[in-house]
Amino acid sequence: MSFPRQQARTQRFTIGVPRAFQISPDGARVTFLRGRSGTDRATCLWLYSAGAGTATVLADPGELGADDENLPPEERARRERMREHGGGIVSYTVDDAFTRAVFTLSGRVFYVDLVGDDTEPRELPVASPAVDPRINPAGDRVAYVHRGAVRVVDLADNGDEDRDRVLVEPDGENVTWGLADLVSAEEMGRVRGFWWSPDGGSLAVSRVDESEVNRWFVGDPNQPGQEPQPLRYPAAGTANPDVRLAVLPVPSATAYRRDGRPEPTPIEWDRGELPYVPTVDWTSGPDGNPVLVFTAQSRDQRTLSLFSADPATGLVSATRTESDGVWVEIMPGVPDFTAAGELVWIGRENGDGERRVYVGERAVSPAGVYVRGVVGVDGDRVLFSGSPEGRPGDQSLWLADTRLGTCAPVELPDGFGSAGGSDDGHGGVRSGRLRGDTLVVQHRSLDFTGVRTLVVRNASTETRRTHGEIESLAEVPELPDPRVESWLAGERKIPTALLLPSWYREGDAPLPVLVAPYGGPHAQRVLNARGAYLSSQWFAEQGFAVLIADGRGTPGVDLAYEQAVHHDLAEPVLEDQVAALEDAAERFGCLDLARVGIHGWSFGGYLAALAVLRRPDVFHAAVAGAPVIDWALYDTHYTERYLGTPQEQEEVYARTSLMADAAKLERPLMLIHGLIDDNVVFAHTQRMSEALLAAGRPHTVLPLAGVTHSPSDPVTAENLLLLQVDFLKENLRSGQVKPGE
Repeated sequence: MSFPRQQARTQRFTIGVPRAFQISPDGARVTFLRGRSGTDRATCLWLYSAGAGTATVLADPGELGADDENLPPEERARRERMREHGGGIVSYTVDDAFTRAVFTLSGRVFYVDLVGDDTEPRELPVASPAVDPRINPAGDRVAYVHRGAVRVVDLADNGDEDRDRVLVEPDGENVTWGLADLVSAEEMGRVRGFWWSPDGGSLAVSRVDESEVNRWFVGDPNQPGQEPQPLRYPAAGTANPDVRLAVLPVPSATAYRRDGRPEPTPIEWDRGELPYVPTVDWTSGPDGNPVLVFTAQSRDQRTLSLFSADPATGLVSATRTESDGVWVEIMPGVPDFTAAGELVWIGRENGDGERRVYVGERAVSPAGVYVRGVVGVDGDRVLFSGSPEGRPGDQSLWLADTRLGTCAPVELPDGFGSAGGSDDGHGGVRSGRLRGDTLVVQHRSLDFTGVRTLVVRNASTETRRTHGEIESLAEVPELPDPRVESWLAGERKIPTALLLPSWYREGDAPLPVLVAPYGGPHAQRVLNARGAYLSSQWFAEQGFAVLIADGRGTPGVDLAYEQAVHHDLAEPVLEDQVAALEDAAERFGCLDLARVGIHGWSFGGYLAALAVLRRPDVFHAAVAGAPVIDWALYDTHYTERYLGTPQEQEEVYARTSLMADAAKLERPLMLIHGLIDDNVVFAHTQRMSEALLAAGRPHTVLPLAGVTHSPSDPVTAENLLLLQVDFLKENLRSGQVKPGE
């Protein structure tokens, strides 16, 4: 089987990798999601026993009659925001005591007992289609969303006619309750719209009114009989949705029948100044009563405030505020709280230094560590991720014990961290979860293929540690191991990697170069993990030297490096790709700079088109997938963070847009775009193609019918790789030839 086909049918070798871990309070049991093989898209829910080291299936979607073709639109939108292309059980929740799990399949809701002998999944009587079901901490009720209304259903069947009941429903034509809006889900990482209180007696719920948001239409010309799908899309400089919060008491079925629907308690803050709501959660106050906590951000993203609210009155007080003259980053995993009630937060040291993890007012992360996020809090222990200084390709885990005042990197047993057992505790890419002093660590490395998952008991006690491994069923790539050389390039120390064909030997003829960046904020490509380079190694096997560089704007180095793209998403990122290419050519004698191609997707697609338009002296052909062409067409939260609004920064938008560069095209350019992309809409590529046509510049457009922001269909994904290679080979035979010469 060819690598493109294998990669497509395995969803880039992610099928069969265990994920979405939940841990019991005593740390003895772990639930997770995984298919039954490396090609089984029908993801099952599993239970792992740390004592026995065994995993059993709790729920198989095939046995429950799942139909992934019959998903409600709200669920499809959620999955698109999460880049979830799998099927079956893609998410689930558990109660605090770890006695039950709840999940949805094809708009139906199921629960399964995690204790006892009867672990047969049971379907709940809910209004279908149901979206995002979540069990309450007590394990006796499930809240979910149905057609913009928040409903709750009791797990116990007491014959009550109000077992499933409406708590709140839309109060306007463009209003929904309990769902995240587009920019919250796409750009802030908040994909949910309701949250159970710790005692299970209340729900915090978001209310979204999109009445003032642009109404766009996304249609698939391949289906002329279907009406275009309306999309509320807040483009840069235009109106955002109105997002509000309220607290709803959740009455028993008897009280509901007697008193009717509960009255929402509105949570009021200065939404005019702080309209964005990145995070919402609950904690317990000093008296043990539930307290709502949430963050709110200004539209220019230079202020982020943490609020606490009394759920009974809605009264709000600000407890912490971060400000930055450029932008305040929304950091994963915070706010959170220790068992003693201390706030866990990520802020800048002295207001303008590096990011540190704080517990209360104490910094617990070591100086020099690039903090990426808080992974979890277990009692008085805080697990966080970051990169050691000068090693942006490593993503490590640290465990801070606030009671003992210690903080140390999470070390793995010999033989797990590297093939030879010589891992120093840092190398590779790691993620994890912590509860009940049990740590689940997922490790990726250049030393082995795929992902390894370790379950460590007594994680904070060196002398009593035990461990087991949850098996990955992912397929092994039918490809030579990536041949990677990585270094920090040039005076700016740009993280860079070069991949050569397995068959290439010193003294062979120089190779054409394929530059393969993402190059933009929030994503790295140069990582110390084999899985990061599989596609690039396949391109190398086709006869290219593949160069990957994480230039300014990408994470992992430091804040100044990230914020260097403020008011300019074009020049710094393009400069750094050129600088990395020149540095690589000086280091390696095998690069033919007369034949340089570039390809990328999303921001990488923008960068690829930018490269051939503005530096045709360096780049000789480009493939741009789902490119942002005009930043005024992209969403508010992402675009305005870097560029401000089009009304205030007209020159900035003109400088970063590619529309005015159409007449400059001298090199072959292929534009690829999904016709129903609701993130980077097809209008970007369509308008660019029209401008190129008006300027008489030859180019290629490959429209993908039925495809959103990235293709998930295996046949489409496979053929896209093959078509890109053919295009690049054809147009890099001689990089000095221009169209028409």
